[in-house]
Amino acid sequence: MRRQDYQPLLSADPNVVWPGLPAPTAALRMALVRQLDASQWWPAAELRTAQLRQAAVLLRHAYRQVPFYRTRLAQAGFVPDKGLTPAVWSRIPPLTRAELQAAGAALYSPALPKDHGRTYELSSSGSTGQVVTVRGTRLAQMFWDALTLREHLWHRRDFTGSMAAIRPFPAGAADYPAGARYPSWGRSMDGLFATGHSAMLSVISSPAEQADWLQRVRPDYLLTYPSALNDLLLYCRDRGIAVPGLREVRTLSELLPPETRALCREVWGLKIVDLYSTQENGYLAFQCPQQEGHYHIQAETALVEVLDDDGRACGPGGVGRVAVTSLHNFAMPLIRYLVGDLAEVGPPCPCGRGLPVLSRILGRVRNTLSYPDGRRGWPLMGDIYHAGVGGIRQYQIIQHTLQDVEIRLATEHSLGAAEEAKLRAWLHDRAGYPFTVSFSYPAEIPRGPGGKFETFRSEVVV
Repeated sequence: MRRQDYQPLLSADPNVVWPGLPAPTAALRMALVRQLDASQWWPAAELRTAQLRQAAVLLRHAYRQVPFYRTRLAQAGFVPDKGLTPAVWSRIPPLTRAELQAAGAALYSPALPKDHGRTYELSSSGSTGQVVTVRGTRLAQMFWDALTLREHLWHRRDFTGSMAAIRPFPAGAADYPAGARYPSWGRSMDGLFATGHSAMLSVISSPAEQADWLQRVRPDYLLTYPSALNDLLLYCRDRGIAVPGLREVRTLSELLPPETRALCREVWGLKIVDLYSTQENGYLAFQCPQQEGHYHIQAETALVEVLDDDGRACGPGGVGRVAVTSLHNFAMPLIRYLVGDLAEVGPPCPCGRGLPVLSRILGRVRNTLSYPDGRRGWPLMGDIYHAGVGGIRQYQIIQHTLQDVEIRLATEHSLGAAEEAKLRAWLHDRAGYPFTVSFSYPAEIPRGPGGKFETFRSEVVV
């Protein structure tokens, strides 16, 4: 941790307030953070060697404890008592979501290494229609906490400020108008740093409710979903609403369109700091504090690969499917798990960190646009609000067939034929193909499971 990022530790001993003496669990978290501070600067080759060394331990455990993997690993040439080579690693078949769903509890480890702590279970949002349940450990949770702290330190946040989060919460836990309040920034900071309070609001609240709540709470930092943020920004722009004291906006869980970054600068004069994570694997990549377009893979906890259609690793500029191995979750090993996302590999970062780079996260495979000639593309359609048609509160684009696309619109007033023609021309221009376009006008377009919202979805099976 460099001097400019220094924050005084919260002492667990009231008789020693400086230097701070953190509680035992917090001290372990801090020890991890200090190691992460050093390893982020390692050369990429050194990081890869360390990853394979840890992956070998995980594979030995999976081979001996989880029958599902024994044949799979043996056929790839893995021998538990030998080291793991890149060649062996590349021969291990990626784990699909369908396989994970079918295997279920068969992927659970019946015995865990000593000191990995209690286990817990969580389920994905099911936005793919394939709900999966995964199991983790207290150790894996501790790495999550250490990475949370790393991300705060990277972006030099003022821990004395307040943090607000607009995201999914159980019914009644953070409902409008009051939301909920917590005395600190959460578990990653507790017992280690003194922080301001945090406030929480359910993402199912309307943009008007969110704007009202933010003006009352007046946070220094805001964490929310990109889709919720975009709706909130449009609402605030049209009404000239500011959030006094807000310093930074953070987003997670969904694809962040470049138009939303631009809109945040236009409306609030603020940058967005994006995070890439999944329910099953935790944090995967953080936005570089120096290079906005770079996402640094969190290589110390996750071995993230971007694979082409033949299963080979993509080089810089290559786009492929994201495969993830959580290196420290021994309760339910997920080895080369295809999370369902597409990403683009980036070049080494000018910031000097050796952590691998993703230059673009393109979202779910199911969110790709299919063309009649067999091509697939990424419909960056976030600028529908600049198509010259007013009164659009929400929109969603659904591809039903290789020729037919539906634009769903929740509008403040009915659209005429001329306005529909503008939107049809806009879609043709962005897609680069004259799809047949139909329109529907629901009163509201609800969010999906887990509070997520997809502006584009394809129902085409390819």
